[in-house]
Amino acid sequence: MTKGREGGRNSRVTVEELIDEMHDTVDGLREDGASRADLKLLSRALKELRHAFRFFDGLRGRSKVTVFGSARLPAGSPACRQAESFGRAMARSGWFVVTGAGEGIMEAAHIGAGREHSIGVNILLPFEQPDNTVMEGNPLLIHTKYFFTRKLLFLKESSGVVLFPGGFGTMDEAFEVLTLLQTGKTHPFPVVLVDEPGGIYWATWRRFLEENFLKTGMISAEDFSLFRITSSVEEAVREIHGYYRVFHSTRYVGRDLVIRIRERLAPEALAALNRDFPDLVAVGSISQKEALPEEADEPEVADLPRIVFRFNSRSHGRLRQLIDHLNGTAGDDR
Repeated sequence: MTKGREGGRNSRVTVEELIDEMHDTVDGLREDGASRADLKLLSRALKELRHAFRFFDGLRGRSKVTVFGSARLPAGSPACRQAESFGRAMARSGWFVVTGAGEGIMEAAHIGAGREHSIGVNILLPFEQPDNTVMEGNPLLIHTKYFFTRKLLFLKESSGVVLFPGGFGTMDEAFEVLTLLQTGKTHPFPVVLVDEPGGIYWATWRRFLEENFLKTGMISAEDFSLFRITSSVEEAVREIHGYYRVFHSTRYVGRDLVIRIRERLAPEALAALNRDFPDLVAVGSISQKEALPEEADEPEVADLPRIVFRFNSRSHGRLRQLIDHLNGTAGDDR
């Protein structure tokens, strides 16, 4: 997770000050004469998020992967079998599988993960969307009225996202995930797009990006580093696990990006980062440090080494390449 994005501000403001700010905002709504409809939306969203934060607080520190995909694919279809296998593999390694708690891909992933390793965030729709068989009556299930609060929770609470074939909703989720990663508005995490064996769903989607986005300059070649495409469940599982082999998490301290890693870099490995990724650095160079004083509010990661640099805040595809470099070489350079 990335913290302190706004110039380190979050590391200085106290809980009491933040609550006072929220009170001031609510008082401002009264002064503004906000409409009843707007107030209902804000009130419901705040209640949903408060309940969800309390719900997920009991799962803090547990690894979670979010799975997206069609609710309309029938049980036993190739994509659903893939999702079930993926859910089973992740649960066996101790991960929770988070889905929208519906049918199709969502139910298949939960069937694989089992009741104890399944988390559901269902949506209240004008027509009934029943909870799937795994989540019905499950204490690890919550409901939201708004898609925006639901999607926020999927990404805030997860250490990875895996997408299977789906319709408009899946495309919405795919593009939102990639937009947030591309712009640095969420913490870095792995994204895997899983097709059925021999399928062309995601390959066709990638060609669309290449022909319509890349060729016109709307995205860069480095943006393709933000995701992986595979038809192998085993490869998808390796991608999620491998992302955290050396990389741990990120945080901003002031204007500096702090990348926590699980093992210290040898001098030659640090030199290689400065040689291969100078374009990521706005000022100065990449250095290796111990925990910074501003990180004292996270004692659980105090013992991890860090690499620290003034990130240019633009090249998030290249930042993903740096993380891949760390995961692929750091252990060999010790």
